[in-house]
Amino acid sequence: MMNPFTATLDLQRQTWESAAEVVKKSGAAPDANETISEVDVGETPHEVVYEENKLQLYHYESQTEEQHDVPILIVYALINRPYILDLQPDRSVVRTLLENGFDVYLIDWDEPSQLDRSLQLHDYVDRYVDNCVDVVRDRSGQDSINLLGYCMGGTMSVMYTALHPEKVRNLGLMAAGLCFAGSGGLLEMWGDEEYFDPEAVTDTFGNVPADFLDVGFALMDPVENYLTKYVRFYDNVEDEDFVENFARMEEWLGDGIDVAGETFEEFIEDIYQENKLYNNELHLDGKHVDLEEIDMPVLNIVAEYDHLIPPEASKPFNEVVPSDDTEIKEFRTGHIGMSVSSRSHAELWPDVCEWFEERSQVEDDLPGEDRSDEEIEERGEAEVGDEPAEPGEMNVDEEIVEDAKEQSSSSPRSQAREDVTEGEAAADEDDADAALAEDVAGDETGTDDEPSSNGGELAGTDLQELDGVGPTYADEISEAGIDTVEQLADADVVAVAEETDVPVGRLEDWIDQAQAYRDEN
Repeated sequence: MMNPFTATLDLQRQTWESAAEVVKKSGAAPDANETISEVDVGETPHEVVYEENKLQLYHYESQTEEQHDVPILIVYALINRPYILDLQPDRSVVRTLLENGFDVYLIDWDEPSQLDRSLQLHDYVDRYVDNCVDVVRDRSGQDSINLLGYCMGGTMSVMYTALHPEKVRNLGLMAAGLCFAGSGGLLEMWGDEEYFDPEAVTDTFGNVPADFLDVGFALMDPVENYLTKYVRFYDNVEDEDFVENFARMEEWLGDGIDVAGETFEEFIEDIYQENKLYNNELHLDGKHVDLEEIDMPVLNIVAEYDHLIPPEASKPFNEVVPSDDTEIKEFRTGHIGMSVSSRSHAELWPDVCEWFEERSQVEDDLPGEDRSDEEIEERGEAEVGDEPAEPGEMNVDEEIVEDAKEQSSSSPRSQAREDVTEGEAAADEDDADAALAEDVAGDETGTDDEPSSNGGELAGTDLQELDGVGPTYADEISEAGIDTVEQLADADVVAVAEETDVPVGRLEDWIDQAQAYRDEN
């Protein structure tokens, strides 16, 4: 039986320790507020090379001496700002592409005014995107370029590619909503025509307000978005890196933009409610968006834990296009995690860069091939074949071949970062209001390989011995380096939650079970 005097002293000690911790964290609050107010985003150097209406086309400064022949144009969604793709230097899709030798452009749509309410999908796809593609083609000297579309931008990239296949060399899609036949997740259910009338929204607001959309996204996981993330912030308020990441995500989430009214109506009705794109029945301004025209290489990147655009809303697309070079890369992260998590940049993006690199080399003309005077003049070359080369010198055609060899043999690719033990995406980072406490807690799980004091018997106990832990969750927890009940009993719930996509509540229950299991054994 516990000594009542000892129990009282222990309780008093715990109370003092908790009070001291509160005082300590409160002292860090002013520094955290300063960090939040001064955080920077979208820092990769770039210039505006084209403008139309609100749209700006960015061209990013090269990070390598050599570049691949075919540039990449990133088409972002009409919701939120595109700097989520350039959130910070070590978690930037833009910078990763640059460091792998790509010439990168990105469309920033900016916010439509009430005068833009009548803009339709064909204005964005067949006018704005098309004009940007032509600018990139002209600047690069390529007849066709690479497209990389994210979320709604991926959906529009598919529309554009079907309308202008001759201008797209390779099509990359990130978390793109393409198939809504009952498998598109919670948003598809909410957007069902039985429950939701987009015209009622636009009749009320004109353009659809960013705040209206943000509330919908947040309500997909209200506990995470309105409570858990702030608890996690409090627990890590003394960690400057954590606070900086939190601040960047909060700035992006609070920086939403309105959506043009008629475009919103079209997208909900034609894409979500009637599934016209996937069924090959979509027309924009009278033009058939014919998926049969998409015969170039297609890369479909999906996030396994994406509840905004579930994998089932993207993967079937590869089966309805005639291309014989299609690939799906499914990665264990969420909708936003594929852009900002350290694991994505260490493991996913090197593979994406390799896929584009293999398909972005353009062979120059071989010796003896005829080129027009106009082509020669454009290249700044002299007439070929009039004078033999001097001994030890190459003629112009030989120089072209050597240049092509150099480009194909010296394509720069940055190595994936070796430090993949940082904490991963926040629990349930599966919509545009999640992933707020991104991988900064470090490896705090305290997983030892030494046998426990229980004679080592518990060290080999499988996680699936715990109630509620099946193969899927066991694999997910194993990703954090925890393979046994003993290791889980000693783990920190916050650290494990940040390295996995398992909800905190479930982890707390399983850690309690593991500790009880250990005490009994």
